[in-house]
Amino acid sequence: MRIDFTKYHIFSRISIYILALVLISIGIYHLVKPDDLLVYVPSFLPGGIKWAYLVGACFILVGFSFLANYYVKITSYLLAFFLFFFVLTVHLPNYLDAAMADMRIFALINILNNTAIGAFALHIAAGAHHQQLHFEESD
Repeated sequence: MRIDFTKYHIFSRISIYILALVLISIGIYHLVKPDDLLVYVPSFLPGGIKWAYLVGACFILVGFSFLANYYVKITSYLLAFFLFFFVLTVHLPNYLDAAMADMRIFALINILNNTAIGAFALHIAAGAHHQQLHFEESD
């Protein structure tokens, strides 16, 4: 029995579109309800509520990049960097400093969630050969 792997491309595109819609939704939430997210920004990060607006705008731009299939490679790398940065600077400190078990679990879920989405973004970037951004010949 021979498997035709060219049919799997449609599943790849659908998963990227789903991620794009999720990112746009999360981005809109960041812009509409930034005060709800301010409590998660550690005090050592300057800027306060500006982080919520910045993250929201970035998520929306990356989502539209994925939908339009433009600048996918660079936006995927930037999204991965952004998410890993937030794991280290926001979610991990929140996990370590949480006084209540519920907040600790919520921070852990955010760590795992952002790590998984960041890994998926790296996978998308690695597969975006048509995007004209090549760091190596094998990239």
